[in-house]
Amino acid sequence: MKKYMEILSKCRLFESMENENITAMLSCLGAEVKSYAKNQKIFTEGETTSHIGIMLSGTAQIVRVDFYGNRSIVTGIESPQLFGESFACTETRSIPVNVIAEKDCEVMLIDSRKILQPCCNACDFHSRMIFNLMKEIAAKNLLLNQKIEIISKRTTREKLMAYLMIQAKKHGSSFTVPYDRQELADFLEVDRSGLSAEISKLRKENVIECKRNFFRLLEK
Repeated sequence: MKKYMEILSKCRLFESMENENITAMLSCLGAEVKSYAKNQKIFTEGETTSHIGIMLSGTAQIVRVDFYGNRSIVTGIESPQLFGESFACTETRSIPVNVIAEKDCEVMLIDSRKILQPCCNACDFHSRMIFNLMKEIAAKNLLLNQKIEIISKRTTREKLMAYLMIQAKKHGSSFTVPYDRQELADFLEVDRSGLSAEISKLRKENVIECKRNFFRLLEK
């Protein structure tokens, strides 16, 4: 596990914990590392899981598919982010999404039951990990509310601009989004051709500049 220590030390689950404590916790929790090929499912819709994932390398996407097969990207996952914590901690019997490797990736899996239940060694830093986990779940809820705010807009243009303005607030007027055109359409839950048309209109109106997944919001 030593080769992953630099990544794990940046993971929110281990925030404010020394490396030696992290190593001890991983042993206590029985953490394991698995590799997944591009497009392979890490978690599968309809199944259950008690495990929390930590992305060590590569990227993945949380994807929802409706009854008619329409695909929606809930969010992307990159190193050293946590994922699956809400499903694991609430003991969801049927996961409503797929977690799919966007690139070849390595994932650390930890049984949430071993985090939430005090270990026999009564580790002093176990309570800190539980606190970190609860903070992460709360932060994810805020992001989910943000996504709901975006997709609740009525038009493709409003959804796109809401998303771009959130990104600009985080990163400044120029930024790169983690999606290609189809993925951005899936994230915004709109038709790709309609999205491309709105982007072209916004460029002509000098509202934005863009090239592939790079965007710049222009001052009025």
